[in-house]
Amino acid sequence: MAAPAMPAAAPPLDVKLPLNLLDGDFVRNKYAYYEWIRENAPVCPARVSLIRFQVLSRYDDCAALTKDERFVRNRTKATGGSRFPFPLPKRIQLIAESMITEDDPEHRRLRNLVNQAFKPGAIAKLEPTIEELTHRLLDDAEKRGRVDLMSAYALPIPVTVIQRMLGVPEGDMPRFKDTVKYVSDGMSGWRILRTLLWDMPGSIQFTRDMIARKRTDPQDDMLTALIQAEEAGDRLSEDELVSMCFLLIIAGYETTSHLITNAVLTLLQHPDQRELLRADDDRMPSAVEEILRFRGPVQASKPVWAMEDVEWHGVRIKKGAGVMPLYGAGNHDPRAFDTPERFDVLRNPNHHLSFGHGLHYCLGAQLARLETRIALKNLLQRNPNLRLAVPESELVLQKLPGWHRYASLPVVLGD
Repeated sequence: MAAPAMPAAAPPLDVKLPLNLLDGDFVRNKYAYYEWIRENAPVCPARVSLIRFQVLSRYDDCAALTKDERFVRNRTKATGGSRFPFPLPKRIQLIAESMITEDDPEHRRLRNLVNQAFKPGAIAKLEPTIEELTHRLLDDAEKRGRVDLMSAYALPIPVTVIQRMLGVPEGDMPRFKDTVKYVSDGMSGWRILRTLLWDMPGSIQFTRDMIARKRTDPQDDMLTALIQAEEAGDRLSEDELVSMCFLLIIAGYETTSHLITNAVLTLLQHPDQRELLRADDDRMPSAVEEILRFRGPVQASKPVWAMEDVEWHGVRIKKGAGVMPLYGAGNHDPRAFDTPERFDVLRNPNHHLSFGHGLHYCLGAQLARLETRIALKNLLQRNPNLRLAVPESELVLQKLPGWHRYASLPVVLGD
């Protein structure tokens, strides 16, 4: 068993409700806040800007919410109003109207069609590609010595994999990378206005053009498979295909790139655990699960909406109100995990919530695991003296609700 990690000293909490998920102190010290709300406000009022909702923080509550039929993902069913709690330009609404904001039977219909393109054999066939890609990226990064691990390694891996899975031609890669950049970097602050009104409409048209070409010239790739996917005579409409492409782009690269980055930082913070992995590759799958639990990039799911008045832990949740499960808090709940603040790459069992739970369990979980396992294995084996290039205090956590992700991770490779 690993020795308990000493927690970093955190300033005394000055908890103000509703909890502001964009507040800098919350972003930096979220795990201390999680501990407080688990014990003092298990159904806690929270907000993101002017949008208010409740958050659940205990493991059993987060898991139960995903199966509670009194709550739905599609807000319109609960409120009779807009699907979104804030206005979106009509021409980009279809990006947000994906299967992850739907309920059965529509969710099941879309997922069944997409499942046909996510067969286990297709994922397994990607392993040699990922192996070759990681070594090529490391060859380049090690020549430079000091790099931002996010841009030099963690991001190119899933971006390249999803590009090949969708069958994006090399000539379209500049436009594809632009789309990735808009989704990744353009959804916060004042940039969101340019992204929504200018950048994303162009990316949507690029995706429609790519779909049109695949219809006339089908290839052996996931996008062609999605176009041709059929169940009981049903196929995806063009708008559904566009929405699915964006969902695959976002889910296919964003979670994995930050998972790899969080993993590297966590292992640098726990050198004893890093040595356990370097000594035995067979421990890597277990380590990836523990990283997902301990410092997973996704801290919460999409909100669900109450179809009726609900009482939970004595708190009345009104019909139409939003509720968000904080998976990151549930993953550190001592009711569910022994010594949850200890990082232990050999932890077993490890029933974390980082890929969700129930009907909306992440469809790309196995791909994310595969990419992260290979990325970590090759990075650690080739760079036994890997270290941060800046003091840890200089690393910047991004202020994005429901995430634990860094803007960059400067490291020194080689030597």
